[in-house]
Amino acid sequence: MRHHPHLFETNARLFLNRNRRKYRKEMSLVQVPEHEWAALKRQGFDLVWLMGVWRRSPGARGEALRYPGLQLEYDRALPDWTQDDVAGSPYAVYDYRLDPALGQPDDLPEIKKRLNSAGLGLILDFVVNHVALDHPWVSSHPGRLVRGLAADAARHPDWFYSAEKGLFLAHGRERYFPAWTDTAQLNLFAAETREALAAELARITEVADGVRCDMAMLALNEVFQQIWGEIVRNEPPPAEFWNEIIPAVKARKPGFLFLAEAYWGLEGRLRELGFDFTYDKVLYDKLRYAESPAIRDYILSDTRQHRRSVHFIENHDEDRALAAFGRERSLAAAVAIMTTPGMRLLHEGQMEGRRVRVPIQLIRQQDEPTDTEVAMFYRTLLRVVNGDTFHEGDWALVEVGEAAATDESYRRVLAWRWLYDGNLKIVVVNYSPESARGWLKFPLGLTGEIILLDELNGVSYTRSGKELASRGLYIALGPYRTHVLAANLR
Repeated sequence: MRHHPHLFETNARLFLNRNRRKYRKEMSLVQVPEHEWAALKRQGFDLVWLMGVWRRSPGARGEALRYPGLQLEYDRALPDWTQDDVAGSPYAVYDYRLDPALGQPDDLPEIKKRLNSAGLGLILDFVVNHVALDHPWVSSHPGRLVRGLAADAARHPDWFYSAEKGLFLAHGRERYFPAWTDTAQLNLFAAETREALAAELARITEVADGVRCDMAMLALNEVFQQIWGEIVRNEPPPAEFWNEIIPAVKARKPGFLFLAEAYWGLEGRLRELGFDFTYDKVLYDKLRYAESPAIRDYILSDTRQHRRSVHFIENHDEDRALAAFGRERSLAAAVAIMTTPGMRLLHEGQMEGRRVRVPIQLIRQQDEPTDTEVAMFYRTLLRVVNGDTFHEGDWALVEVGEAAATDESYRRVLAWRWLYDGNLKIVVVNYSPESARGWLKFPLGLTGEIILLDELNGVSYTRSGKELASRGLYIALGPYRTHVLAANLR
């Protein structure tokens, strides 16, 4: 797999339903025409994350229909929804086998084969913190779950539910939000639980090229102790869970990828334990809420960590980029994440300009017209960043200086460059609702006449290499405008 890969996330149920409508026939996931996968490869993707392929839970579906807050989300996302449109959360896993709505249990090896034949890797979900509240382990192996006493349940009634045999089982939970009432919390301090999860993962490695690990930091000993130490009174294991299972998988399958959904500043710890990439929610938040200087400082703070981060401005948990950022700002943010070192994630519907986020419990979405301007922009952006320079090249920030003594607008500009085999790419983003201008500083020893082609906007500029080397490149950009300037220095 190339450096700085491109990841496409799609909801498996919605993806299949779109193909059924497109081809006007019933089909399973394995029957999706191979040219659909080939089309994703041509767009420049390296990996496909089929979100939500595992068997869903009847109990979780019941919770999804019962919970008033979710019903409000359904009303917003799909005003004409019915109970048939609700399947429960794909993160309340009932069984790590393909959901019957997507095909037969033994279809996944063939699905992986089809993606691999198209040059794509397959990423699937792995949820270690919890299982569905009616998972078979509730009956067969309750020792794998966090169990409380009647006094615990009375003290924390929203943490527990009554299961068979008079057990009080804990719901999955994290630090800051209410418990997930469609789940049962796994006891990650129990050797039996760790062994069972390792066995599940071993099976997944046979049908996928990598896993996206849901809320991966919850499996850290310190975090689990903080959340459940009051209930689970045994001592933490000597080894971290991830340090037990990742090296074992890598020993058998060195190229198998581990992606961590991670927050709370624990991303670096997870990378130390073997994760190839971790979510970069910090960059998302800065692009959404901060201004250019804070974004620049963050990117400059530790360039090594960015190379092992997953950059995004939209996924199934976040609002649609167009709705969250606004049109022009979202496109500028897209240029930033797609040209920053690391894994670059695009979400289904993002490239068509969809504005409605679909709750993960729904298996149908409302029709939205394609935003042709947004679609054309992403088509161009993907073509540009698919080149070798953005994957094999050397990356560095570019200094931006003032255009005039009293003009502070240059501080709004983000700029960096990639250099590979004599090919130079300069990315310039005015991440601001106001115009900006300044001078880009060129540390490269340039001579002769330099032609700069703006690959995003189709405009070329001819400049003196001597002037670029001594004074720099003058730039002036309108609000949220961007350049990707290309030059051949050979």
